Amino acid sequence: MQKFCLALDLKNDPDLIAEYIEFHKNVWPEIQKSILDSGIISLEIYNVADRLFMIIEASSDFSFEEKAKRDAENPKIQEWETLMWQFQKALPEARTGEKWLLMDKIFELK
Repeated sequence: MQKFCLALDLKNDPDLIAEYIEFHKNVWPEIQKSILDSGIISLEIYNVADRLFMIIEASSDFSFEEKAKRDAENPKIQEWETLMWQFQKALPEARTGEKWLLMDKIFELK
């Protein structure tokens, strides 16, 4: 099992943020299927103000690269991503076209 944490910002507009949250209350079935088919077992998104935080738990053979390849070939995923980009804003550190950034774990209580 692998665990990943990622961050992304939303455009700082309360109406857009509320709409983004509403979309995630009813994520399209094709999106959910794509997530599960890629080897992701659990995916959670948290929000505070205009910041998003995602936690992914995935099988040991999960690959972001493989998921990105499959997503690029899936018109429904591309439709969803285009729709979501209307609400999202890349972090300042992101490269062109990059959305969610993988976070580094800096502490764990054991």
